[in-house]
Amino acid sequence: MKEYKSLLPEITLKYKKGETKKYQITTSRDTNDILKVLFNTDTVELCEEFLCIFLNRNNNTIGWWRVSQGGMTGTVVDVRLILVTALNCGATAIILAHNHPSGNIKPSDSDIKITRKVKEGCKALDITLLDHIIYTTEGYYSFADEGLI
Repeated sequence: MKEYKSLLPEITLKYKKGETKKYQITTSRDTNDILKVLFNTDTVELCEEFLCIFLNRNNNTIGWWRVSQGGMTGTVVDVRLILVTALNCGATAIILAHNHPSGNIKPSDSDIKITRKVKEGCKALDITLLDHIIYTTEGYYSFADEGLI
């Protein structure tokens, strides 16, 4: 029998759980309150960032992940990485969030397209996409509140 261990790369899953507190999210306002802490206040009006909050069946937070940080007008979002991260941490629900450095809370066509793409992927994996928040220092836009999810 051949020895494959040294030739085949090992894939590992890593989930860091230090001191944690779970937050139950029931409204878009709850999400916005959390996002005020998660977004980098030094760059929120300069660079676009895309974050995910992962939740359990009771809508309690499991954790969050910075998907990407881009430039002034956009950032790259890989749906596969969002979904694999959700599976790795056992999430049953996801909230997407990104900022608009311009301060404009209106979703762009690409914001709507990526939301639909993530929603389709979630559906295939029995994960609920609860919301997509566009965050600015002056306010926020909730896809769920506007009936777009």
